[in-house]
Amino acid sequence: MEFLSEPGRFYLENPEHQLLAEITFQSIADDTAYSIDHTFVDESLRGQGIAAQLVDAVVQKARAEHKMIQPLCTYAVHSFETHPEYADIWRKGSGLS
Repeated sequence: MEFLSEPGRFYLENPEHQLLAEITFQSIADDTAYSIDHTFVDESLRGQGIAAQLVDAVVQKARAEHKMIQPLCTYAVHSFETHPEYADIWRKGSGLS
């Protein structure tokens, strides 16, 4: 699936420009990492793996930029806990500095 993107965000809209799915992230730790702070998938798309694809989009971006990821939102935390292939870029810790 092709997501739209802008700084700090990957998202999906319907033809009427209504938001259907989104993940937001911000630079932290002197720009050496991203924190994923929000994921959303509209009910009409749930159960199709869209949220997992959004997390993976941020993971791919972080890897390409040689950055770590600190998951903060519940879904992102769960994704990192259940996907050992993300261990190499998981920045563990509670602080954002």
